[in-house]
Amino acid sequence: MNVKEFKRIALVGASKNPAKYGNIILKDLLSKGFEVLPVNPNYDEIEGVKCYKSIKELPRDVDVIVFVVPPKVGLQVAKEAVEAGFKKLWFQPGAESEEIREFLEKVGVEYSFEKCIMVETSDKKMFLEV
Repeated sequence: MNVKEFKRIALVGASKNPAKYGNIILKDLLSKGFEVLPVNPNYDEIEGVKCYKSIKELPRDVDVIVFVVPPKVGLQVAKEAVEAGFKKLWFQPGAESEEIREFLEKVGVEYSFEKCIMVETSDKKMFLEV
């Protein structure tokens, strides 16, 4: 997956808690100029950004869905994402599982495991500052 093509990123597991990766990643991607769409059924907004209750509510022109949830939750949400027609799913370290991999391989969706979205997009901020 080419992160340079990403502009609109959905973040499943976004959080208001500044100690959680769901908040750290959200603020990091926003600071790099990405449009981030938080997904969490418990909030109406996070960091001043409208929060979506589920994958089904997301606009269909999202470039990638990033998962920062436990694998059990991730598998269910990945199934919803595929059902809704999303084609690129990114699982943060710790969010992936063999069960998710098998499902994604079976349905033929492009995915990323074991890579951190913050690390992979780190040159974006430098590019924006030039």
